[in-house]
Amino acid sequence: MLEEITKNNVLNSPARLSIALYLLPRRRVSFAELQKALNLTPGNLESHLKKLEREGYVRIFKGFADRPRTFIEITDKGARETIAFLRLLKKAIDEVLQDRTE
Repeated sequence: MLEEITKNNVLNSPARLSIALYLLPRRRVSFAELQKALNLTPGNLESHLKKLEREGYVRIFKGFADRPRTFIEITDKGARETIAFLRLLKKAIDEVLQDRTE
């Protein structure tokens, strides 16, 4: 199971996992909102978003909301993969905690 966690080269990064976790319940946010929520530099956030976009986890697009803005939206694939990764983490955590209490 731990091997499966490390094999996910998209979500095994704390920053990319945080991005996915922030997007999951919201579906779509502005770049500025995401940057502020995660306290990442614009360059760092952009780098992680490019990786997520290349892998099909997010869609990045320009829109207009009182002024031109960049929006990030989690894709169906991104939502499925994030949920699957969280289930995998939960299973690993449960096993470790069970071993500690026995």
